[in-house]
Amino acid sequence: MSDESKIATGFSSPPCFAHELELDDNGYLGVDAQTALDVVRFRKAKRDELIAARLKLTVKERRAIAAAIAAELDHIISPAGGMTISLYWPIRGEPDMRGWMTRVIETGARIALPVVKVKAQPMIFREWTPGCAMAPGIWQIPVPADGEEIIPDVVISPLVGFDAECYRLGYGGGYFDRTLAALSPRPKVIGIGYAASRLSTIFPQPHDIPMDHIATGSGDILTRGG
Repeated sequence: MSDESKIATGFSSPPCFAHELELDDNGYLGVDAQTALDVVRFRKAKRDELIAARLKLTVKERRAIAAAIAAELDHIISPAGGMTISLYWPIRGEPDMRGWMTRVIETGARIALPVVKVKAQPMIFREWTPGCAMAPGIWQIPVPADGEEIIPDVVISPLVGFDAECYRLGYGGGYFDRTLAALSPRPKVIGIGYAASRLSTIFPQPHDIPMDHIATGSGDILTRGG
């Protein structure tokens, strides 16, 4: 069985790939080129599969799941005045949390959205309120058109897929990982998505940053190390 076949069937190396780390040309630990390529192929295939599956959900199903996720978020973080929480503008069948965002603002907390200012660099965050001026950002996703940069206490990130170790499969751009690595102090990080998007592993790489919690509306909140 080839390495790629092993990955596709879930019988590859341990998720940490610790035994496959080697020094690169700059003297840093990394994953060998073939393993990295196999992981990229696996992630792309799973990403396409999971996005296609969630797009088949009805609007009613998505709304019900979003409501259940909102209840789990209330349990995890208890939004209140003085807290800044970053979310996202929903695309491609992601849970639509804009109703919850509005309710959070009513508690006195602030809501922020991530903004890409420079491609392949960490994102910044700007405050969002219902009716605020929006502008098309990267991939034409709406973002607050202006406003000061703010630092969130909690970052809620959409998931394409996830695993039991709270690692997140995203869209492949690396923006959330770069941003989380750059934030200090590190915020609480929560991934949200659909329970059916759970994988046995995403085959995390050295640059992947795990979530603290993952909420899917299923009643089973995952906690890193829990």
